[in-house]
Amino acid sequence: MPARITGNCYCGRILLTSQQAPQAVVYCHCGDCRRVTGAPVAAFAAFAEAAVQAAPDWPNPRSFKPGVKRWSCIDCNSPLAAAFDYLPGQIYIPLGIIDQAHELMPEIHAHEESRLPWLHIADSLPRSNGSARGIIGATAADGKTAE
Repeated sequence: MPARITGNCYCGRILLTSQQAPQAVVYCHCGDCRRVTGAPVAAFAAFAEAAVQAAPDWPNPRSFKPGVKRWSCIDCNSPLAAAFDYLPGQIYIPLGIIDQAHELMPEIHAHEESRLPWLHIADSLPRSNGSARGIIGATAADGKTAE
């Protein structure tokens, strides 16, 4: 996994950087993530909150559901990040805006029970019928990067 991560929104206004590798990389099949990304499955990299910087600065987060904050570019509306109260200390960056996405292989499928029935990703990754917080939250709690 790359030690330095960079990325940006569609219009290039917001640049993201991290000097740390992600703690976890996750596919998410939940309806909320599908709606936010506009894709049949979302893929995110989880970072320690303090590890990711935005330039010129983070736009104000928006919350449409209790316990969930989301950031998006004020110009192009690209999703930039999400934070969930049930996964404290982590921020989730969509793989689609990360320059090194080709090096960030997902490690688990979260919310498998919400997977669209026609979508089949042929891999041997573990599949969780919930948030997979036991796996992705554990990496944040002990400060380790997922292997």
